[in-house]
Amino acid sequence: MAAGVADLVAQGFVQSLSHPGGNITGFVTDEPSMAGKWVELMHEIAPHSASVTVLFNKASAPFTRLFLPSMEAAAASSSMEFLTSPVENDADIERVVTAAGRRESAGLVVLPDTFLMARRDLIVRFAAEHRVLVVYAQATFAAAGGLVSYGIDRVALFRNAASYVDRILKGEKPADLPVQVPTTFELVVNLKTAKALGLTVPAALLTRADKVIE
Repeated sequence: MAAGVADLVAQGFVQSLSHPGGNITGFVTDEPSMAGKWVELMHEIAPHSASVTVLFNKASAPFTRLFLPSMEAAAASSSMEFLTSPVENDADIERVVTAAGRRESAGLVVLPDTFLMARRDLIVRFAAEHRVLVVYAQATFAAAGGLVSYGIDRVALFRNAASYVDRILKGEKPADLPVQVPTTFELVVNLKTAKALGLTVPAALLTRADKVIE
């Protein structure tokens, strides 16, 4: 389920999280309230950041609207200009990253999005070429050379989901299996990329990180 917790009930997907009813249950794959953390991380790493642009694809990430309020609030609290830039192809991505590189103290946030995930290496390369601070929602970007990522531990999520498949196949009803919300998040920092960008990652942030790539 790629929806906010409140939306699952409000839109009638389930009766409640603890007793979903019907034939739907599962694991929530994204939690919109964590989105403000991406902006906060940017400000923590580069306190003089003047603007943040959100990168996403409308077709593959229709849930983007759920993330925007907390991100905009976090940007406002840090006196940062908040921008959104939907992209549809590789040329769009290059345009947005290049534009950020030309603005003073500008950064990007890459949302969890299958379209962007498929272009992970391209985005990381553009960010390095134009020396842009980018915060990612998925750890695979940091592993590929991205600066920092913060998001749901999806490996743990899918591993736990397998237990529900097993229980349903053994006869339990989806209506009786509570909808599970994310409880495990991971922060990954790539120090090699930080050094290349001329950034000093605060010690407090490194202490909180689940993984530091050197």
